[in-house]
Amino acid sequence: MEYYYRRLRDLREDHDLYQKDVAEFLGIHPVQYLKYEKGQREIPVHLLVRLAEFYKTSTDYLLGRTNDPKPPEDLLE
Repeated sequence: MEYYYRRLRDLREDHDLYQKDVAEFLGIHPVQYLKYEKGQREIPVHLLVRLAEFYKTSTDYLLGRTNDPKPPEDLLE
């Protein structure tokens, strides 16, 4: 699970976003999001799903279970 901390940061930076921007999208305090991104707190599943939708990727990619950032076709519909 440690892998997703890096992926969260990399995706955010790739989209030219600040931590406060992602926190606002998720409806949480920026410090809480910072802790997810630094690996100081486990991210809840419902937020992981929202992030996958936000970045148009899969939860498997966020979790490091695959290196393919494209979501399955049925999620794109």
